[in-house]
Amino acid sequence: MKSPNIKWIYLLILSVIWGSSFILIKKSLLGLTPYQLGALRTIFTGIILLSAGFFHLKNVPKSKWKWLLLSGLLGSFFPAFFFAIAETEIDSAVASILNSLVPLNTIILGFAIFKIASTKRQIIGVIVGFIGTSVLILKGSELNPNQNYLYAGFVIASTLMYAANVNIIKRHLQDVKPLAIAAGNYAFIVLPAFIVLLFSGFFSSERLHHPHLISSLGFVVILSVFGTAIAKVVFNKLVQISTPVFASSVTYIMPIIALIWGILDGEAFSIVQALAAVLILFGVYLSHRRKT
Repeated sequence: MKSPNIKWIYLLILSVIWGSSFILIKKSLLGLTPYQLGALRTIFTGIILLSAGFFHLKNVPKSKWKWLLLSGLLGSFFPAFFFAIAETEIDSAVASILNSLVPLNTIILGFAIFKIASTKRQIIGVIVGFIGTSVLILKGSELNPNQNYLYAGFVIASTLMYAANVNIIKRHLQDVKPLAIAAGNYAFIVLPAFIVLLFSGFFSSERLHHPHLISSLGFVVILSVFGTAIAKVVFNKLVQISTPVFASSVTYIMPIIALIWGILDGEAFSIVQALAAVLILFGVYLSHRRKT
């Protein structure tokens, strides 16, 4: 019998990994364009996951492949590009904060489309976390008035995709092994990513001689191995052993990790943001506290 606390361990591991992904994206953009970063991240991750999980794909029922395709596009392909584009204009910590919309969207989409019920306590907890997120966003806009918040739309669009993906996994891929889900996702999207890379100018002489290219590639490799490949498998497992709302609440803790990295990298931060982060954590607790 598995310990009931194992899901919290998975949640914390994912929070640290994904909370660190935003600063890795920021550093990767020093020597790469957003499209090159998104394509390389997808290709590197695909090589890793397909090498590890290719033989698991033969056990996936044919009826599940359409859901693996949709899951791959919504949960991996488009967000890899959208987050890179967004971080050309907004801070890495802000991108992580906006990513906290995922649990709210998970509840809305889960109820409206996938018919997955959520308790009143879950809804209240998500709202509390969303209030904390809103405070963080508003304060961030005050501290960084020169940032173009229109680019935040790319992050918001990604949160809708993530919310749909987590419900797809819970609703249609519950019986598929986590590694098979991840490998199946990338079996579909590696080739499109390579096509994007070919047309992105990555192989031009100017890009290949860019002074930050080597370091940026190193950051992309770290991002691909930990932030995508390993994290994807852990996340798929977390969805299966918990609920979509619980799994998506990883986005509540991620901003705290991202803010720490942001401070170390010179991004603006305030006491109000710290208090908002505490409110977010309270929302996580409230959403998943057991009934007495």
